[in-house]
Amino acid sequence: MERRDFLKKTGAAAAAAVAGTALSVPTVLAKEKTYLWKMVTTWPPGLPVLQTGAERFAKRLEEVTGGRIKIQVFAGGELVPPLGVFDAVSDGTVEVGSGAGYYWAGKVPAAQWFASVPFGLNAQGINAWFYGGGGLELWEEVYAPFNVIPRPQGNTGVQMGGWFRKEMKTIEDFKGLKMRIPGLGGKVIAKAGGTVVLLPGGEIFTSLERGVLDATEWVGPMHDLRMGFYKAAKYYYYPGWHEPGTCLEVIFNKKAYESLPKDLQAAVDAIAMETNFWSLCQFESGNGAALQELITKHKVNLVKFPEPLLDDLRKMAKETLEEEAKKDAMSAKVHEAFKVFKKQVGTWGSVSEQPYYDVIADKYSLKEG
Repeated sequence: MERRDFLKKTGAAAAAAVAGTALSVPTVLAKEKTYLWKMVTTWPPGLPVLQTGAERFAKRLEEVTGGRIKIQVFAGGELVPPLGVFDAVSDGTVEVGSGAGYYWAGKVPAAQWFASVPFGLNAQGINAWFYGGGGLELWEEVYAPFNVIPRPQGNTGVQMGGWFRKEMKTIEDFKGLKMRIPGLGGKVIAKAGGTVVLLPGGEIFTSLERGVLDATEWVGPMHDLRMGFYKAAKYYYYPGWHEPGTCLEVIFNKKAYESLPKDLQAAVDAIAMETNFWSLCQFESGNGAALQELITKHKVNLVKFPEPLLDDLRKMAKETLEEEAKKDAMSAKVHEAFKVFKKQVGTWGSVSEQPYYDVIADKYSLKEG
């Protein structure tokens, strides 16, 4: 009888404890703060992977945090100008931005190295630098004076060399050429005698069609097909020496990011990494099909840059990088770190990735895939 009474009492106590816990959970959750943020991007509305990737980031973050972080996303020009994203995040006008580091080169010269370096790292290499080689910590150091915290949010993979209205046979053909091309690659074109024009995505096609531009680069076949560049330029060149693995970034206002509790900061970082991986997969899977359509349906002239021309561009790129690095101390620091890591990864790649591609190269063709 005593044992039965004891079990009744302990059972009742346990049930009460469980009930109390169950009742307390909604009370705790109800008291948790909800963060309502705005995000601006450099991308045109509806642009696949780039703009939709930013929107996906916001949606996934709301899902994994149970609605504790909600982000309203604005495409380029809807709230701030496309190239005004960094300033808007820096001064706290908005909490989040999406773009690429070379867009803010005028304000943060060293940012260019975290987007893409001509003849530099591909997507695999730059992700290794960020997540395993100290690149992300260095990136945070570069943006810190501007109250901005960066994270990788995507990668285009190796881009195409661009659309040209004329054939490009030698380095001399760049003289006087008006080309839309950002970042360090644009500085190489300028060194070759070209005129660099910076335009947001929504203005490129019209400028190319009207002859305001002689050439443009954008991303890769999937996006180039959508933009209709084949209607305005005859020659489609490869490889994308200027952007071998362009990193897309999500940036946060420092005060806003640090106002989050640690678990939400971890969620933000995790979803940024997830989106980085997702976007590269989208590009890699979509570019092949789009390239086939450009070749077979639209009869695009797909042309490889001549090797002597690539050699000249490589030399100019090396000179340009050294010149740009000397302009300020932080650029010099980043450039040296990048070179060290590139050599380290390149040495490994020369006995892993490169031999593998050499072995399978004869198994593929542009027509057969």
